[in-house]
Amino acid sequence: MDEHGISVTEMGTRLGVSAVTVRSTLNVLADKGIIVRTWGGATPAFHTEILERQRARNAVKSRIARAAAELVSDGDTVMIEAGTTTAMVGRFLFGKQDVHVVTNSMLFVPYGRSNPALQITVIGGNFQAATESNVGPIALQELDQFHVNVAFVGTDGFTVANGATTNLIEGAEIVRKMSACAGTTVLLADSSKYGKIGFTHVLDLSEVSLIITDGEISNDARQAIVETGVQLQIAE
Repeated sequence: MDEHGISVTEMGTRLGVSAVTVRSTLNVLADKGIIVRTWGGATPAFHTEILERQRARNAVKSRIARAAAELVSDGDTVMIEAGTTTAMVGRFLFGKQDVHVVTNSMLFVPYGRSNPALQITVIGGNFQAATESNVGPIALQELDQFHVNVAFVGTDGFTVANGATTNLIEGAEIVRKMSACAGTTVLLADSSKYGKIGFTHVLDLSEVSLIITDGEISNDARQAIVETGVQLQIAE
C-alpha cells in the first residue's frame, strides 16, 4: 500500500473487519513501537527505508547476528554500528555478563534496554532517520573517548577490490572511527551485499579481521575473500 494515510473505516472495509478490530490492532502495534497512533489512523514508527531493510532477509540477518554475539565474552567492550543486522546482535547478548556496548544505533536500544546485564553507552550527534542512528562531528568526537575489544559494523556492499562501501558519507565516517577505536573489526554482511559497490568507500577488507555472512555467498566469492587473508565465517 503506497498511501501516506488511510482512515480506520477504510482499513476496515479493505480488510473486511470492523473499525473496532482495526483500532484494537493499531493500539497493539503502537504499544510495540511499530507504529505511532495519529488522529483516526497511524503512521510507521520508522523511516520507510528502515522498514524495507528490516523485512529483507530477516532470518538470514538473525543468524549472522547470533554468530556475532557468540564472539562476545563476559567482560568485553563492544561497539555496534547502525544497521538492521548489527542491531540484532543485541537480541543474542542475553546471558553475557558485564558487557559494555557503545553504539550510535537507535535500533539497538530496544534490544539492549531489555537486558539488565548490559552496560550501554549511546553516543550523541545528529539523528539520521534513514538509518535510525546518530552521526556527524559530535558522534565522532564522542567515539574518540573509547577503546573496545571488538566493533561490529555493517555495509551496503562489499567486494575484494573496493572493500566495504556505503551510500551515506556520515555512516562511513562512523564505521571508520569505530574500527580505529577497536582491537578487532567484524563485518556483518549477508551474501546479497557481495558484489555491490556503494557511493563512498568505508574500509578495505584488509582492515577487517572477520566477515560473517550466510551460506548463499558463492564459492568464487568465498575463495576471493579468503585469499585476501580475511577470515570468513558462514552463519548457519
